[in-house]
Amino acid sequence: MRSKYLGKWFKTVTFSQQTIQTRPTAVVDTSTWYEALKTPDRLRIDFGDPKNGNGVLYTADSLYVVRSDTIARTVASGNPFLPFVAGVYAQPLDTTLRQIGVYKFDLSKLYTTTWEGRPVYVAGAQVPTDTLSPQFWVDKERLVVVRMLVALNPNAPADVADIRLEDYRPVAGGWLAVEVAIMRGGKVIQKEDYSDWQGNVDLPDDFFVAQQWGKVPHWHR
Repeated sequence: MRSKYLGKWFKTVTFSQQTIQTRPTAVVDTSTWYEALKTPDRLRIDFGDPKNGNGVLYTADSLYVVRSDTIARTVASGNPFLPFVAGVYAQPLDTTLRQIGVYKFDLSKLYTTTWEGRPVYVAGAQVPTDTLSPQFWVDKERLVVVRMLVALNPNAPADVADIRLEDYRPVAGGWLAVEVAIMRGGKVIQKEDYSDWQGNVDLPDDFFVAQQWGKVPHWHR
């Protein structure tokens, strides 16, 4: 993955996201998020109108929750997507392996199969019947992750989510899955649909610093 795209993958990408969340009570909430990804390891999400100053900033190993342009809390747990959708293509392999280590993928296990009609590698399991081990599925041709079975919170390893990354589109030398589904127990608990994506948007470094939230003009404004 790294050797195929090193030096070619987008530096940044921005997009609007319609987020449909199904609560345990079966209540369905629909909202719009505005997201900016900076390779290799920063993801900023603004919940609703960015002028309200509410959102989160993820790194590969940390989370900052922001309310009204102020950090409300920090969590020593990052975003499992970042190493797979950005980091692996731009940073040293050892860094990626360290970042994904907390999710307990057994990289000695590997098999091949097909997914949505395309050949894939499956890392972290050896047989298709294993749906409990942490694993990620990689499209053989494009070398992008199309599925993950992983605990989103490393501190709750039994709470495994089935994540589908679909409808990949070419963006600024890389690829972006513009439809994402997060499932538990066979049911979709969060559906994400992206629009208005743009690659290599010129964003200042401070845009991805939680302490500077609200002080840097937002790309959506």
